[in-house]
Amino acid sequence: MDIGFIGVAAAFALAAIGSALGVGAAGQSAVGAWKRCYAENKPAPFVFIIYISAPITQTFYGYILMGTIRDTAANPLAKLAVGVLAGIAIGLSATFQGRIGAGAADAHGATGKGAANYIIALGIIESVAIFTMVFMLITIGTLK
Repeated sequence: MDIGFIGVAAAFALAAIGSALGVGAAGQSAVGAWKRCYAENKPAPFVFIIYISAPITQTFYGYILMGTIRDTAANPLAKLAVGVLAGIAIGLSATFQGRIGAGAADAHGATGKGAANYIIALGIIESVAIFTMVFMLITIGTLK
């Protein structure tokens, strides 16, 4: 068995798990905020879809990394390390992005304000996943 395959699978799976957790957290909060808006006869902001869907991109980053790890000539232990560590970092970014999205939906639903600030906060935590993916792509490309 090639232990490097675990790294290939982990890069995608851990990122996807984080995305699922993040989307779940943000989605639950958004549904509650929408319910509150409907109960108060206020418009239900469509921007909540951004808060909910933001963590999905980390699954894509895990997929990109997975393909690169699979196709590299790096030794199996390096593939394992890069896949697991990057998958964890990207997955945590998605998880916490979902928690930020949950807070954003709650705050926006209560006040009707702040969408730009909340989206900026989502972008900042997104950059952790992007940096992880890019730097790990560079790293795996240099390993033999």
